[in-house]
Amino acid sequence: MVDTSEKPDTARRAIASARVLMSAETISAIRNHSTPKGNPLETARLAGIMAAKRTHELIPLCHPLPLTHIDVRAELQETGVYLESEVTTRAQTGVEMEALTAVSVAALTVYDMCKALDKGMTISEVRLELKTGGKSGDYRREPNAEGTS
Repeated sequence: MVDTSEKPDTARRAIASARVLMSAETISAIRNHSTPKGNPLETARLAGIMAAKRTHELIPLCHPLPLTHIDVRAELQETGVYLESEVTTRAQTGVEMEALTAVSVAALTVYDMCKALDKGMTISEVRLELKTGGKSGDYRREPNAEGTS
């Protein structure tokens, strides 16, 4: 584990995203609230929040952090579910891993909640979108050719 004892506490924020690609039938079932296990979007949101809080238990060498805010958003789109997490803290190290863990577990939860309908779903594009604070400075993913990040 990296020694952060000499680093000052600073405000830190990270946003990560992921996608779960699925069939039109599965999207329709989510939209019509007819998935076998209940609402996958709300369940995924809660799972992502819970996962962010436990990142240091899941990823070796991650520091436990006093998280001050976690938000996970799940949006049904034309090709599946878009997930985005935002995590903040005031600490000696950043929250990128917490944000990435949140969307990863949220995506796995969507898969679990819908797998009876569609085993061919694909979890894709798990990535850091934004990071602020800390010695290394800020990072923002550049938009791709289609104009989305």
